[in-house]
Amino acid sequence: MAELEIGIIGATGFSGVELYRLLCSHPEKPAVTLFSSSRDGQDITEEYPHLKGISTNSTLKKLSLEHIKRMDVVFSCAPSGVSRELLPPLLEAGIRVIDLAGDYRLKDSALYEKWYKKPAPPERWLHEAVYGLSEYNRESIKQAQLIANPGCYPTAVQLALLPLLKNNLIDPLSLITDAKSGLSGAGASLSKSSHYANANESLSIYKMNAHQHIPEMEQSFAQIGKSEVIMTFSTHLVPMTRGILATMYADLLPGVTTEIIYETLQQHYENEHFIRVHQENTPLSTNQVSGSNYCDISYSLDERTGRLTVYSVIDNLLKGAAGQALHNMNIMMGFNETSGLPLIPQFP
Repeated sequence: MAELEIGIIGATGFSGVELYRLLCSHPEKPAVTLFSSSRDGQDITEEYPHLKGISTNSTLKKLSLEHIKRMDVVFSCAPSGVSRELLPPLLEAGIRVIDLAGDYRLKDSALYEKWYKKPAPPERWLHEAVYGLSEYNRESIKQAQLIANPGCYPTAVQLALLPLLKNNLIDPLSLITDAKSGLSGAGASLSKSSHYANANESLSIYKMNAHQHIPEMEQSFAQIGKSEVIMTFSTHLVPMTRGILATMYADLLPGVTTEIIYETLQQHYENEHFIRVHQENTPLSTNQVSGSNYCDISYSLDERTGRLTVYSVIDNLLKGAAGQALHNMNIMMGFNETSGLPLIPQFP
């Protein structure tokens, strides 16, 4: 059997580095080529010394179509707006691509331009892209040429809410979500908000009512959850390295009990490798999933108001990015879904 060949575009970003780390221990032992537009010829260990000695194939290469044509799968970790222009030539050459940016998540080009403030990608690939929420789109992922890997916030939020929306347990027009992320979610490039002087000992809100993940989630709720949702969504940066805690508020529909909530979540995810459902009022923390591909879910009912609060935690660089992308590759290639994915979180 021929060796599996994999390319990582934008390999020096946090998601690219995590993908490389995971692929180096994948049981299929793929040949991984690292592409970087600005660091051709450098070794990735010059910037990330924790990878020293992990692989003999750690030299960064300039992206070329001829080189990349022989790849079985290419992961694109280029920023949104870049992958819009970068990926169509690869796709037209027949290469299977998993894109970790947001360019191909929205089906409506006008919606993309409104929220991303950039020209939309080609219509053909917007429509052909498969939304890579692994637990919900397996059959489409198996056949896909282009997978749009979900955003980190949408992964945490959707996994918690979709079973409740699909089973008509909560009012879809009452949803409010408050989500908090570690600074690695801002990427490897330093920004004002992630600068130590601004982030240390501080909690900040950003993109108030304007986060580009809002239409992504509402689109998915309509397509997968069969619910028209208009959700208030707030995002915050926390002075920690990785992790997302999403807190979601919704009104219960008449006759719905907490027992029904638990049974629905439990039955929905009982055969899923990476979703762990906890009992009502179980406290969750980001460190209980750190370094893993798990999403942990719990909930609480305020009997005074009839309002349900749902909680979920993920590692934003794994379940929210590289881990989910690798899960999608495993599905796409017919491998064991847990291959190369860490099953035990790091603690403390």
